[in-house]
Amino acid sequence: MTAAERFATRPLYLQVRDTLVKRIVGGTWKPGVAIPNEIELSRELGISVGTVRKALDEMEKERLISRRQGRGTFVIDQTSKEHAIRFNNIRDRKGARIYGELEDYELTQGSASIDEAKVLQLRTDEPVLRIRGVRVHERTPYMVEEATLPRSKFPNLKKGSKIPGNIVILAHNHGILLSRIEEKVRVTSAKPDVAKALNIELGTPLLHLDTVVYAIDGKPVQWRIGKCHLRDHHYSAAEN
Repeated sequence: MTAAERFATRPLYLQVRDTLVKRIVGGTWKPGVAIPNEIELSRELGISVGTVRKALDEMEKERLISRRQGRGTFVIDQTSKEHAIRFNNIRDRKGARIYGELEDYELTQGSASIDEAKVLQLRTDEPVLRIRGVRVHERTPYMVEEATLPRSKFPNLKKGSKIPGNIVILAHNHGILLSRIEEKVRVTSAKPDVAKALNIELGTPLLHLDTVVYAIDGKPVQWRIGKCHLRDHHYSAAEN
């Protein structure tokens, strides 16, 4: 069977990308390690250098690899601070992403609601994990967050577990690489429970963040709702 026949179901460069991503997910290529160059990969896979280059272009866009002029191509450490906070769109006055710690959180389990099942592409009877907590930056609470995750993707999480406040790190700990988010933003006002958690007045304007986080395979792995009091901060989805 030729390479083209093996990869017939999708564009060739995307199938090559999938093959190379599996090496990262499976631990064959560790964070910080240089991967084989384009010529070596093309020979190994029996395809053109141009196709390999296009696959690597996709992986670079997804922040899985980094090309360094004159040095080679390296696997990015997803858990480094720079990359772990790339889905955080709340910024300080200088424009830096805020890395909020998740405090006072509670983990519960249940069956997916109709809305959860729709967003996370599950059946309504599939088990999910729900995490509710308060985001704190420089000792000041700024967001109440409610997140839902498919139980099957995070089998080691249970009541009493220590939960990383960062979804990139949490996913990495379960062998999941993330690729992107979809985030909807609107304005709401503080209800009694949120006002109490954030130490603000009832009815204070808040930013309502509706976010879906996707894994590298395109499947959603987290749906979260955040109710954020910006204070001196601002929202920006622009790249650094």
